[in-house]
Amino acid sequence: MPQSSQRFLCVTSYEKGHDFLRQLAELGVQPTLLTMDKFANSPWPRDILEELVTMPAGLSNEQIINTVTWMARGRKFDRLIALDEFDMEVISQLREHMRIPGMGTTAIAFYRDKLAMRTAARDAGFLVPEFVRVLNYDELREYMSRVPAPWLLKPRSEASALGIRKIQQPEDLWRALDELGDRQSYFLMEQFVPGDIFHVDSVISEGKVVFSSVHQYGRPPMQVMHEGGVFTTRTVNRLSRDWQDLTALNARLAPALGMQRGVTHGEYIKAHADGRFYFLEIAARVGGAFIADLVEHSTGVNLWREWAKLEVANLRAETYIPPPTREEYAGSVLCLAKEDNPDTSAFDAPEIVYRMKKHHHAGLIVRSGNPDRVQQLLEEYSHAFMNQFLASMPPPARPTA
Repeated sequence: MPQSSQRFLCVTSYEKGHDFLRQLAELGVQPTLLTMDKFANSPWPRDILEELVTMPAGLSNEQIINTVTWMARGRKFDRLIALDEFDMEVISQLREHMRIPGMGTTAIAFYRDKLAMRTAARDAGFLVPEFVRVLNYDELREYMSRVPAPWLLKPRSEASALGIRKIQQPEDLWRALDELGDRQSYFLMEQFVPGDIFHVDSVISEGKVVFSSVHQYGRPPMQVMHEGGVFTTRTVNRLSRDWQDLTALNARLAPALGMQRGVTHGEYIKAHADGRFYFLEIAARVGGAFIADLVEHSTGVNLWREWAKLEVANLRAETYIPPPTREEYAGSVLCLAKEDNPDTSAFDAPEIVYRMKKHHHAGLIVRSGNPDRVQQLLEEYSHAFMNQFLASMPPPARPTA
């Protein structure tokens, strides 16, 4: 029987994870939520929260650690969970500081630090685009003399495609590093590999992938982020070689990077030049841009809820049992919209299963038993969204959702 004293502290810098919180409550765990002041009035599931605590933006890790340890004076937290990627590092520090089980600072680096994850993946035998740390200038010169341009200068700890710059020649790099100053060591540089981008979303239990689903982006996320446009992603045909190869590749990645339990969002590129899959990056979180909804509509698996079940099973020394799945195909189309609340009712295909409700965004999810039908609808709707809804603005410094 669950103990009434079991408590999780969940921390997030953005509004997300409602299903995670509700699943905890349904399993008899009392969730406390720590979030930002600006989300104090967001529609959190307050009916199941033991407490909602907010904090100002811009706090240092030390200040957040002080906040959480102050909260812990009044109640015992059995687990600390970062619902958003930007909170994972401080939560890993808190786990070590408070001696609470979970991924510590070294383990989380393989899912937050692009340099660490690339190095580990390459050492484990995965194909990775040629990369170099931004540290020693002789190393950079040797790299640029050996690896053909263009290159990508990437922040090591940002999410998505934020902060990435394309470097065409050595002089562009030196100018960029002058701008970065003392921040330059927080970047890496890698070869730009043209190709098709895929993402694999997984559930991992006891170091093994027990569920995964493979999807392919329409335009590369970096291109959408920096040039604007309509974002699409769709389930890959389960009978295809791409599905089989990526499923096998992704199953090897979790043991290689050391994750024991949780959810992951991994990205891979199928290079145009040689047709092989290269590892791009992986995060220990549920994918953004409504990818969790996409996975649920195509497979029946709610990644937020399964993550909560994994954590509770571990707390109680129980065996996690993966959920039953279905094998349908889903695709999403999403863009920044000129209107506050764009009206998508004119899109009325029977395959539409979800209409996104988000300020200044238009989005739909479609589902079918036929992957070709999903692809057809995404192509049709992405063109229509571009003409009817699309707005553009410079990429943000940090994610907005």
